[in-house]
Amino acid sequence: MDIIKSIEHEQLKNKIPELKIGDTVRVHVRIKEGNKERIQVFEGIIIKKQGGGVNATFTVRRISYGVGVEKTFLIHSPLVEKVEVVRVGKARRAKLYYLRDRVGKAARTKEKIGARIETNEIVIKEEIVPGEAEVVESAETVEEAVAETTAPVVEESKEEAKVEEKEVKEAEKKEEKAEEENK
Repeated sequence: MDIIKSIEHEQLKNKIPELKIGDTVRVHVRIKEGNKERIQVFEGIIIKKQGGGVNATFTVRRISYGVGVEKTFLIHSPLVEKVEVVRVGKARRAKLYYLRDRVGKAARTKEKIGARIETNEIVIKEEIVPGEAEVVESAETVEEAVAETTAPVVEESKEEAKVEEKEVKEAEKKEEKAEEENK
């Protein structure tokens, strides 16, 4: 990874909400006024998503006192506390700019019938738990051992490392399932 990508990777949030065009969302934004900080809620329809990585944004539109207001939020911004889906909308376009010309009930998207409002989150970065740190260190030592051995043995060591990685991943999945069952 080059330097720029590594710096951007540090700025990414660990988990981001799964957002879709046409959904009605409630965005909780941290606002600083003087020396006070508060959270303001902005509720509206997502009319577009764009960009990727750190620069990924989504635009939310709402009608406020008869005037259309659009706000663009950075997905990975530390000022965006959380985004909760209020209503799942049905959209057949990537950009819903046509809603700008509509007024009243016509400015809404159709609701997906039978759609569950779920708070799915996309995991960008895995959080390292102290127990998992030991597993990562052992994988690094296996890779170092592979580098020190000769060519034929290197292939066998790589296969063993892959098998160990699979076992580690399976163990992690089992732990996650056990934690979900405990909740």
